[in-house]
Amino acid sequence: MLTIIGCGNLNRSDDGVGVVIVRRLLALDGLPAGVRIFDAGTAGMEVMFQARGASRLVIVDASRSGAEAGTVFEVPGSELEGRPGKSFNLHDFRWDHALYAGKRIFKEQFPKDVTVFLIEAANLGLGTELSEVVSAAADKVVAKLRTQLEGLEAPPP
Repeated sequence: MLTIIGCGNLNRSDDGVGVVIVRRLLALDGLPAGVRIFDAGTAGMEVMFQARGASRLVIVDASRSGAEAGTVFEVPGSELEGRPGKSFNLHDFRWDHALYAGKRIFKEQFPKDVTVFLIEAANLGLGTELSEVVSAAADKVVAKLRTQLEGLEAPPP
C-alpha cells in the first residue's frame, strides 16, 4: 500500500502546501486501489499512525532552508528522520520525529520506502493562499505523484 501524507498549517500561507497537495490528489477521480491519502495538518503523531502498515510512504510539506522559493526537494526519508527531544508537549512531535519513532515502535509494520517532498516557502505569514511560486511548485509535485499513481492498479469498476 502507498500512503501519501500532506503536512502543514493552512492558516500560514505556504506552510499549507502539503495539505493543499493531498487535497488536490483526493479530488482526483479513480484513485488506484491500495492508495491511502491523508491530511495530517500539523499533527506529527498522526503521521506515525497513518504510515503504519504502508509499504511505501510519501510525505509532502513546506520547508524553509534558504533556497529559492518554490524549489522542490525530493529526499529519502532516512535522511530526514529526527530523534524527538524530551518533551511533554505533543505539539513538538513533528513528521521527522514520526519517521524515527515509527520505525522503532512499529518495526516491520512501518514502511522502509519513504520519500519526502519539501517545497521551499516564500511566505509563512498569516493567510490562507499559497504564493504564486509555491502554487506552481505544488502543481509540479501533484503531476509527479499522479504519474506514480498511474503506474498502480486502478480500482475495480
